[in-house]
Parts: sequence; C-alpha cells; structure tokens
Amino acid sequence: MSARLIPYGRHSLGTDDIQAVLKVLESDWLTQGPMVQKFEEAFASYCGARHAVAVSSGTAALHLAALAAGFASGDEIITSPITFVASANCVAYVGARPVFADIDPQTGCIDVREIARRLTPATKGIIPVHFAGQPCDLGAIAALARENGLTVVEDAAHALGSSYLIDGEEFRTGCCAHSDMTIFSLHPVKHIAAGEGGVITTNDEKLYQRLCLLRSHGITRDVDRMETNDGPWYYEMQTLGFNYRITDFQCALALSQLKKLDDFVARRRAIALKYRQAFENELALGLLAEHPNARSSYHLFVILALGPDRAELFRALRKKNIGVNVHYIPVHLQPFYRENYGYRAGDYPLAEEYYRRAVTIPLYPAMSDNDVNLVIEAVCRSVKALLS
Repeated sequence: MSARLIPYGRHSLGTDDIQAVLKVLESDWLTQGPMVQKFEEAFASYCGARHAVAVSSGTAALHLAALAAGFASGDEIITSPITFVASANCVAYVGARPVFADIDPQTGCIDVREIARRLTPATKGIIPVHFAGQPCDLGAIAALARENGLTVVEDAAHALGSSYLIDGEEFRTGCCAHSDMTIFSLHPVKHIAAGEGGVITTNDEKLYQRLCLLRSHGITRDVDRMETNDGPWYYEMQTLGFNYRITDFQCALALSQLKKLDDFVARRRAIALKYRQAFENELALGLLAEHPNARSSYHLFVILALGPDRAELFRALRKKNIGVNVHYIPVHLQPFYRENYGYRAGDYPLAEEYYRRAVTIPLYPAMSDNDVNLVIEAVCRSVKALLS
C-alpha cells in the first residue's frame, strides 16, 4: 500500500517552468502580449501545422472549432460516446445535434464503420476523439469525410505528442493532414500544462482568421479587414464572438512545458510498457490495444475488470491510496442527453460494456519507478483478493 495518494494524473513542473512564468509576471504584459504568439508559433511548428490558436480551455477550443466549421441548427455531428462531455457539448452549443457512433472495443476509439452507419443527409461533420492518447483511424475517417463533404475536427485533448502511420508515412497529431482542425487541452493532467488552456491547429487560412476573430469578442484591429477606419484607435466587431483569450503567463508556462513534451511522452510510454508487461497475462484484466499504425502518447492507461466487479476493484485500489478514476461515463447516458435528444441505455452497447469494466490507473511523467511498482502490486493483489 502506498503511504500517500498516487493520483491518476498530475502536472510535472520544474524550476525552469516557474522562472518562465515569473519572467512574464515581471514584464509589461500579463495578457494580450507577445508570449501568446510565441507559444502559438512553437506549437504549430511542433505539430507540423500552418496555424495554431491558443484559447482559455480545451472546451473553448471545441466551441470555437464548431463555430468556425459552420455547424448550426439542423446539422448532425458525429462523435464518440466515450469521451468527456465537452466533445459533444460543443455541438449542442451551436444548436446542432450530437450523434454518437460506437467504439472499437479493442482501442476505445470511435469505430469508422459505426460512423458510416450513422451518416444521414443532415450529417455535416465528425469529431473523432483520440481516446487515452491513441489516434483514431484518421485515414479512413478522412476518406469517409471526403466522400460525403464533411468537416473533420480532431479532438486530441488526450493526444498531444502522438502520431500515426498511413501508407508508411508518419503524421504527427495536430498536423491536420487528414482533418480541418485539431483541438488540444492544456489542463494540468494533460501532456503539457498551462493551468487551463486549449489550442486549435489548422492549415486553412480562412478557418484560422475566423478562429482568431471568434476568440476575442468577434473584434478585429486589422485595417485590411475592417469596413472603415476612423483612426489608430479604431476596432470593429464583425461577428458575435467570445472572450476565450489565454494569458501571457499561461502561455509562458505552456511554452516551457512544450520544450519537454517529447521527454514527457517517452516517460509515459515507458510506464505504459511496464504496465502492459505486468498485466498482459492477468486473465482477470483486459487492456486496450495500441494499434500497430498508431503511436499513443498515453494520457491515460485503462485496465478492464473482466473478472472482479469494477466497483469493488475501484474501491479496493482507492483504499490502497491508488487514485484510480473512470474515463468515461458514456455521454449518451447523461441526463441532459437522454432528456434532450432521446438517447437511452442500450443505444451504444460496446461503449456501455467498456464503461462497466473500465478503471484508469495512475500514469504521469513524474511517477517514480517505485510509484509504478506500487500501482502494479496494488492492482495484482486487489484482483487476487477479490477473486479468492
């Protein structure tokens, strides 16, 4: 048993991160300053995209992407039921209808065949969720989208630093080679932290300009884009936007963290490998597979309770100070979605079966080898005790 709680995830901050934030706090710009653009440029370069737009949260990124895509009332947008509610909420925000497609039980990611089954004349877009850090089958999703004239917005809140192969060519998640936009989260439990924050990447100039406009009240000061210009003080509100800006000190932290992202991902993958080796022969547990054409960045590591009752295993691990969690309750089972869209239990059986068994165990870069061993020991002992 661990003497202290080992959480399922947490940030990893160093003195370099703290100094980067202090430098901005001592500067003339706390917000709307140069650090936002510096971070955006570095982030776009890392992902291999033309543009990046930093915003106040991953949810804000999803909302702006849905708006920029033109999703609206009467449209249907397909996403996964195994995700945080924001992946579907962003569709509801713009008045469109969230439609779910069941998962591939091997990976937990949305199943392209199920997406195809859910297409209707009202379908306007797909929001594939790269669950737990593993990219979806973007080649097949992109082909389906092209055939049907659909917009693709990747929800990569879990997947910064991941990549995938198509015809032998490697693509980094966020490059938007097979989508219109990709969103990321900078929440502390994600791959890099900004306190709170999000990013949207795109290669489309019009989408980029639209995202920038929507991020800050729909206001522009770009003289080339204004209808009139009364002088150097002048600005125009050209559409109804939001205050989804991110601060300079948040971007300073995120930029400092971005420099360590590859090391963070390498450590996550090393921990995941150790878990796989420890649990692969445990018949009472199941593991999500890593697709041979995907390189997961392992935001989460999920075990599936095949023998013991999931709730009992969860409670047993919590008693041992292992901060397990469950990702996620299927979105279609949430009261809002049942009451407003008519979803019900049984609509997505594979997602529901996954939910009945899933337990997320700790995984974050600052975990020591001893922490990892404590988690493995606690899981193995708990399973054995529950089955005895």
